[in-house]
Amino acid sequence: MTEWDKQSRDAIELQNRAEEIARQKSAGAPDNTRESGPEETLRIHHQLQVHQIELEMQNEELRRTQKVLDTSRARYFDLYNLAPVGYCTISEKGLILEANLTVANLLNVTRAELIKQPITRFILTEDQDLWYLHRKQIFETGEPQTCELRMARKDSPPFWARMEATAAQDENGKTVCRVVISDISKDKQAVDALIFARAQLIAILESIPAVVNIIDPQTHEILFMNKYAIDLYGLDGTGKQCYEVFHNYQTPCAFCNNLELFKKGESEKIQWENYSKAFDRYFMTTNRLIRWPDRRKVKFILSIDITERKQAEEALRQSEEDYRQLFEVGSDAIFLIDNETGNILQANSAACKIYGYSSEELLTMKNTDLSAEPEQTRKISREILPVAEQMVTVPLRRHRSKNGKCFPVEITARSFLREGRPVHIAAIRDISERKRAEEEHEKLQARLNQAQKMESVGRLAGGVAHDFNNMLSVIIGNTELVMDKTAPGDSLHNLLQEILNAAKRSTEITRQLLAFARKQIISPKALDLNETVEGMLKMLRRLIGEDINLTWLPAMNLWPVRMDPSQIDQILANLCVNARDAITGVGNLIIETENVCFDESYCVGQDGFVPGDYVLLAVSDNGCGMDKKTLSNLFEPFFTTKDVDKGTGLGLAMIYGIVQQNKGFINVYSEPEKGTTFKIYLPRYQVAPETIPKKKDPETSNARGSETILLVEDDPAILKITSLMLDRLGYTVLTAISPGDAIRLAGAHAGRIDLLVTDVVMPEMNGRDLAKQLTALYPNLKILFMSGYTANVIAHHGVLDTGVHFVHKPFTIRDIAGKVRQALERV
Repeated sequence: MTEWDKQSRDAIELQNRAEEIARQKSAGAPDNTRESGPEETLRIHHQLQVHQIELEMQNEELRRTQKVLDTSRARYFDLYNLAPVGYCTISEKGLILEANLTVANLLNVTRAELIKQPITRFILTEDQDLWYLHRKQIFETGEPQTCELRMARKDSPPFWARMEATAAQDENGKTVCRVVISDISKDKQAVDALIFARAQLIAILESIPAVVNIIDPQTHEILFMNKYAIDLYGLDGTGKQCYEVFHNYQTPCAFCNNLELFKKGESEKIQWENYSKAFDRYFMTTNRLIRWPDRRKVKFILSIDITERKQAEEALRQSEEDYRQLFEVGSDAIFLIDNETGNILQANSAACKIYGYSSEELLTMKNTDLSAEPEQTRKISREILPVAEQMVTVPLRRHRSKNGKCFPVEITARSFLREGRPVHIAAIRDISERKRAEEEHEKLQARLNQAQKMESVGRLAGGVAHDFNNMLSVIIGNTELVMDKTAPGDSLHNLLQEILNAAKRSTEITRQLLAFARKQIISPKALDLNETVEGMLKMLRRLIGEDINLTWLPAMNLWPVRMDPSQIDQILANLCVNARDAITGVGNLIIETENVCFDESYCVGQDGFVPGDYVLLAVSDNGCGMDKKTLSNLFEPFFTTKDVDKGTGLGLAMIYGIVQQNKGFINVYSEPEKGTTFKIYLPRYQVAPETIPKKKDPETSNARGSETILLVEDDPAILKITSLMLDRLGYTVLTAISPGDAIRLAGAHAGRIDLLVTDVVMPEMNGRDLAKQLTALYPNLKILFMSGYTANVIAHHGVLDTGVHFVHKPFTIRDIAGKVRQALERV
């Protein structure tokens, strides 16, 4: 029971009780209210007031409920009238009894124009039969019916409508038809569009040059084959099994991918390329699941003939392979570079080898990262390389490898478009070897030029020294003869002494010229270089002075050398004097020796070096040093950095000639303000050192004799003065102005001839040949050669054979006296 029902029952009971009390009072019945007392009366009165209030509230609730009901009814009519579909009620005779506003709007009329009107008035004539049949079935069977027909719209084109009708009873119990009318014009248009699209799709599938098959993956039935497929296979397999038509099998193929397709679903596809032996063609086949009109999943197969593409790909692959071979086979670094960014897009293996980077590293770099001149590289990339289809050669640039080494390169590049972007391909050649070869060629050419120049100067110096020596011989000889006739205190004697001193100093100059020209006659001996240098130390210390500290560093077990000891003296004296002049104030001079060996690999990069064993004689100072220009002219005769009155420029030229004459070589290391080191390498001599005789050769004026001497000289002045010198020394002198004159004189001479003193270079015959002829007449004849230079007549490359006696022009009486006694006393 609801709260409302309970309250109604209480109110009724209360009302009944109140009516009973009132009836008793009016009938004269005993007044029981007295028994009840006034309190009961008040209580009842109060309850009646309460119930009265409750009844008023119930009346208010009823009024509110009625209002809601009225609102709902109004809302129902609004929903009915404004529903998105049309609602109407039609009598058995086909008259419209009721219709909502939607029906009126669909038909473009008012609702009043619809009521009591036959529905057929609003149906196209050609579709009215469909409506009659539809209405008949409803009223006869009572079953709901649906039909689609075209309805007329006032002042507008007709539209397609769907009519869904059900049988119902009106308030009078008559059977009526309630109809829901929907505008399905858009649905019809969609269906028409779908049909048109299907026709289009079929037309497309039939026209494309590719195999299209649709197969039921469950039954393997071919549902569709396009014209291309039918023509290719030569039959229409629609309705047949795919394995029979395509592969001539009796059972489904073992490689069928139906199961795989079902696992992937409709969202994914399977694609592959295959070669068909039957058609000798390549196909790209795509399989995927699609929905068939009956909603089942079917397999869509598209096979595109890609034979031409495969052939093109093969041609491209072959072309790329050829390109790759060309790209990789060269020894030059080849890069493909983006013009705008400078990014390296490709690099061959030669590039990795030349620059020291891996291929992966190069592909993360720019071309400026490889350049030692990045700004210049950017400029070339911006201004020169962008010219398309033009070969550009950049002759010389400098690049840097991964280890930081810089090297020269030659670049050939060509720009073109690659996928629409400007790029260039650059062939970069490391020309370090070529540059080294060019530099070596230049050095060799310079050395050849220098050698030719030195040879020419040497010949000139030798010729000048020879003629000068002849004149000095006359000057010295005559001066000495005159001095012997004057008293030492005589003023004339002093003047003559000055002349003699000047002549002797001039003699030293001619010796230096001859040493430079390598025409100085030497008498080589096996030497211990340490002993030879030690014998000179005292003299060298006096020569350089007390302000310069001389340090001697001899090597242990030094190999012997073979050369004239006087040449060692000349080398050390000249180098120490130069060191002294290069040191300002206090300084240091170091002389040292060492055994050294040079192999072929070391000598390749060293000018003038020859492989072998050598003894090093090094002289170092901490003087002012020399710049490169001075070093390049150091050994040229008459080149000097000293004042005019302090040097002739022949000292180092003489050292150069001595070292060359002894088959050695010399290197000089010097920088401004960092001192100088001369390193002289002399060939090792394989025979044990000979004992250097301590006894001096006789060279005093007391070395006289009485033997007969045949003197041969083509210069009359020298012949005369030499004859006077020998005559003063007590010898009998036979003079001849030419070799022929000497032969005749010797043949006519009745007595013995003890010594032949002959010039080396003469007209008709040289001194050696003359000596051979005269020794045939006088087997015991001793020989003494004299010359300003030898021209290799009596010496081999300036080295005097053992047992050959020689006196160098110009000479003094002491010189000729000692040499004559040596020759006569030789056993």
